[in-house]
Amino acid sequence: MSEHIIVEREPGLLTLRMNRLDKMNALTRQMYSQMAQALNAATTDRSVQAVLITGSESCFTSGNDLMDFMNAPKAGLGGEVLEFMQALFEFSKPVVAAVSGPAVGIGTTMLLHCDFVYVSQDALFKMPFVKLGLCPEYGSSLILPRLIGQAKANDLLLLSESFSGEQAVAWGIANEALADGAATLAKARETALRLLDLAPSAVQVSKRLMRAPGREELRQVIKEEGELFGARLSHPEAMEAIAAFMQKRKPDFSKFL
Repeated sequence: MSEHIIVEREPGLLTLRMNRLDKMNALTRQMYSQMAQALNAATTDRSVQAVLITGSESCFTSGNDLMDFMNAPKAGLGGEVLEFMQALFEFSKPVVAAVSGPAVGIGTTMLLHCDFVYVSQDALFKMPFVKLGLCPEYGSSLILPRLIGQAKANDLLLLSESFSGEQAVAWGIANEALADGAATLAKARETALRLLDLAPSAVQVSKRLMRAPGREELRQVIKEEGELFGARLSHPEAMEAIAAFMQKRKPDFSKFL
């Protein structure tokens, strides 16, 4: 078990806390695996009625640990990453997220599969997939154009523009923006505890009904994105983009024209 994912249990509520602050909570395959295992176990655990996902009061997650990914590029978004994606996508109970500070890559896209999202006013969201020579993942290429419109989705997914907590609320990605990390976590916990007072099966049936439209299409898009993302991890463009990122220089894509 990794010390980088803290699993906290209290009556009715399971909390998954990303805890790798020295690396801005960058996600490794082991971290994905532990979160997936916790979600899968909670699916059939009647003592768990809701899940809360969070990081620290200063950072949600900086996204994937690039070195961890590049060490096993052929796995792509398979293995532990896909296991986590599927676990969250299929999870029948309500999921609440508390987001403070940076939420990069999957730190943003996983929120599209949570039921309640609370963010701090200093939260900063970014999906730099294309900037790294990759492509959108976790259904974002389908969800975001439908949620915020094609033009704005182009800004976020093609140009990798960042956006704030207040913008996330305005676009329907988050429920509410709070003053700081402590207030954000407190609000997320408040909502999670409110859910515990409701009829569990009624909550689950209602979640299933609200998420049913287009679900099979979304499942296929997630699969296609994952395959393309995995292939692009070993693509020369991605190798150049990631090398440039590590070396703090501008990538040179002229050789690929």
